[in-house]
Formats: sequence, structure tokens, C-alpha cells
Amino acid sequence: MQKNNPTVPFSGLACPLDGAALTARDGSWRCEHGHSFDVARQGYVNLLPVQKKRSRDPGDSKDMVAARQRFLAAGHYAPVAAAINKALLADLATDKMAGFLDAGCGEGYYLRQLAVAAQRPDRLALMGLDISKWAVQSAAKQDHHVCWAVGSNANLPVLSGSLDRVLCMFGFPVYSEFARVLRDGGLVVQLDPGSEHLRELREIIYPSLRPARENKSDPPAGFERVATESIRYVCDIRNAGLVQDLLTMTPHLYRANAEGRARAAALTSLSVTIDVGLVTLRKTTQTETEP
Repeated sequence: MQKNNPTVPFSGLACPLDGAALTARDGSWRCEHGHSFDVARQGYVNLLPVQKKRSRDPGDSKDMVAARQRFLAAGHYAPVAAAINKALLADLATDKMAGFLDAGCGEGYYLRQLAVAAQRPDRLALMGLDISKWAVQSAAKQDHHVCWAVGSNANLPVLSGSLDRVLCMFGFPVYSEFARVLRDGGLVVQLDPGSEHLRELREIIYPSLRPARENKSDPPAGFERVATESIRYVCDIRNAGLVQDLLTMTPHLYRANAEGRARAAALTSLSVTIDVGLVTLRKTTQTETEP
């Protein structure tokens, strides 16, 4: 559990059933209409109503989450985290409270790195959201200074106009929801895989690689692009366990055939390219969102 760099409590939670503000009281979050959501013993709240689930256990599995936690803890994505921190903290006033949401937080690595990097973490109100209960459980166990919630980007349980920054990594951006929860001038920092990302791993798993898809050049409605950055480096993994963790934490292994999985399982080391694109979008002041 993280004990350093405490942030302030997040107060912008909204009821996923009616959008009303949620207030923490007696181990639960409650809205004025009587809806109540208990805080789990690990310290997170489930704000994904059963009727809005597409499967019984959506998102990353328990094994994927554990593998990702071990791999990220080894520091192989530290340059990515540093670039994200720089983008999220750019032009952020240090004398005012700022609300942050990691929309698809996984096991919380990037929010923990952000709190360490911030000059004034006591001015940050951090929330991590993921559709995987296993991911959120893992995140909550490691850091009690962040508001962790199970939820969906399609229906963010966050009050409108309450956030300054939204982070979306390798996830499912829902720009209409991002625009709704951001204040005017707020930023979305989005990370997507580049054409060479994990290429060496994919070459081992698949018999052939699909052609790279072109990224859309136009920013989504209600946003303007303010910065783009490409992050590319070679990651040398010399630990067989971490190689297998990388395989387990990505969806590629589960898409491969039996032969591809067998080749991957035989690896004891791997040099793999990390290739990601970082895009910063600003919510324009004239944005109008649907209620």
C-alpha cells in the first residue's frame, strides 16, 4: 500500500443510476434519491449496475491483472509513465485543487506514478475507474489515497464539469462522456499503441501480422488537439517470469492459436519494442454535451 504523496479525497462521484451527487457516509456512497453503494473491504466502490454489464465478469481477468502488476512494478514502462505525468501536469496550477480521472486505470500503476511526480500531490483529487473488479481490487489494496471504482467509460459515475484531466490508456475512449465530466479547458491525455508496439512478441505469437491501422487525424467533436508525442524504445526483458507476465497481461496471447501460445510459453528472454503515441486534447469552451 502506498503511504507517501497523499492526495485529497475525491468528491465528484455521481450515482450511476440517476447522476445525482454521491456522498460518503458510514462505509457507503449514497445519493439524495436513496441509492446506496457499499465500500468494499479493499477500499473501492462498485458503481457498475448489473443491468449495464455486458458479461458476468467484464474486463481483465484476475491473472491478467496480477501479471500486469508484476511487469509494471519492474519498471519497463517507466518512460511511458514519465511522459504521461508530464502531459497531465502541464500548465496545471499548483495553488488550486485539480480533479483527475484515469478512465481504465487497471491496477493503478499510472496514478501512483502521477502522485509521486506531482510537486503538490495534496492539490490532486484522484479517481481510478476500471470495468474489471479484479483490477480495481488490486489498485485499492496498493493505495488508499485514491478513489477507486468499478465502472464504465460509457456511463462515467462522475459529476459533470468536475474534472481537470482525464487519462485514457489503451482503453475505450468515450469522448462525449469525457467532454461532459471535464471543465472547459480540461485535458484528455490519450495513449494508443503505435504500429511497432510489441512487434517482436506479435511476430512470435501470430503466423502473420495485420497491416497497421492509420490513426485518425481529426480530433473528436468538442476537443482540439494541443500536443502529440511518440514514445519508442526497446525493452530488454531477461527474466523468464516477466516475459510470461508480458504475454499474460496483453490480449494477444488469448487471440493466438495453440502453436503461437506454445512458442510464447518457451521464451525465457525477449527484446521487444515499446511504441506508443501520446495525444493531448483540450475541451473547447463552446462544447455542448447532451444531458
